[in-house]
Amino acid sequence: MPVCELDKKAPHGKEVIGIDVVVWWDRNEGEWKVFDDKCPHRLAPLSEGRIDKWGSVCTMADVLVVLGECKFIPQAPADGPPIHTNKKARVAAYPITVQKDIVWFWPNSDSQYKDILMKKKPPCIPELDDPSYSRLMGSRDVLPYGYEVLTENLVDPAHIPYAHYRIMGVYNTGKADREGGAPLEMSLEKLDVNVLTGKHDTGGHKFIAPCVFYGYPDSGSSALSTGTTEGSSSVTPERKILLIFICIPVSPGNSRLIFSFPRNFAVWIDQVVPRWMFHVEMNLILDSDLYLLHVQKACFVPTKSDALVIAFRKWLKKYAGGQIDWGTKFTGALPPPPLLNSSRLNALEVALQIISIASIAIVAASKQSMKSAVTRNTLVIAAVLSFAASKWLSPFIYKNFRFHDYNHAFR
Repeated sequence: MPVCELDKKAPHGKEVIGIDVVVWWDRNEGEWKVFDDKCPHRLAPLSEGRIDKWGSVCTMADVLVVLGECKFIPQAPADGPPIHTNKKARVAAYPITVQKDIVWFWPNSDSQYKDILMKKKPPCIPELDDPSYSRLMGSRDVLPYGYEVLTENLVDPAHIPYAHYRIMGVYNTGKADREGGAPLEMSLEKLDVNVLTGKHDTGGHKFIAPCVFYGYPDSGSSALSTGTTEGSSSVTPERKILLIFICIPVSPGNSRLIFSFPRNFAVWIDQVVPRWMFHVEMNLILDSDLYLLHVQKACFVPTKSDALVIAFRKWLKKYAGGQIDWGTKFTGALPPPPLLNSSRLNALEVALQIISIASIAIVAASKQSMKSAVTRNTLVIAAVLSFAASKWLSPFIYKNFRFHDYNHAFR
């Protein structure tokens, strides 16, 4: 998860490749921790607990410290046997690292992987460390379609002008149809266990195994770069926008998406525009894909624009047996679509309704004693505007923060 979406004051329950984990901030060590989300006492989720003043995750009768060992059990007598040292009082702790402002963990707590991060690192994306680029991040937790479908969709440029009509820009080749579709000369450059790369006439794409999709512009590309600006004595750097998606498998039919579009111009905008507006735009794009990705079955991929789709499926088949190994935990049943957190706007909607009712009540109660017509009219106008604003907010919240019923026919 992006650090910007984690609260250091509370534990966070997450699921990755079928593993339930709790992510929390250890104030003693000054770093994030990832444990199994399971208290060893009665198997209650640690994410439903709290972080105490010592920086340890607490839940029920168990206090856990940095290495996942029980520090003490309050119900056990102080002069009794040290039952808190029993191996059953421990919870699995995973190797973690923070890179590019994202918390990553190695999903195996076996002692042989204790120092795994000395050998293996998360994928490197230089632009996220470059101070000349913006670093705004967002996430969708959880998308109701699987990791395989999500990744395949991201490496498929051909669907953009049709599935996202009038939402996203189209390739300006001069050969586009009415919706903006045009032939794309996509070619596969490399495919191995770690990466697959492809090129087309507007830039390149890279899939960094197992979860990062990275789109970048070629010099002179009109799709992701905006050209250079020449002055009388110098040339400014080419303005670039990159596409970065991190696709996390959660469970069968569910995935988590982290997204960032770093750019090396107008970086100040991210300091002014609220981050939730970035989410609104991305949710519209993601929701316009939802139904299509649920119903698509077999694929017909005869054109060059399908090169990376075919390559990704080859990679998945060759190096992962064609699917993720979920073990025996799941039945395969798909959950209902998730709802995003819109509690603050919901509170604003209710507040506006209260203001509307209160204003009318004041006018009614003070009709005889209220001498100023201006004051009375002001309260009435405030009541009408507040009521109208609350009614406008209701569909706005549902559409932008819960679900957007995208109609491709009437977009």
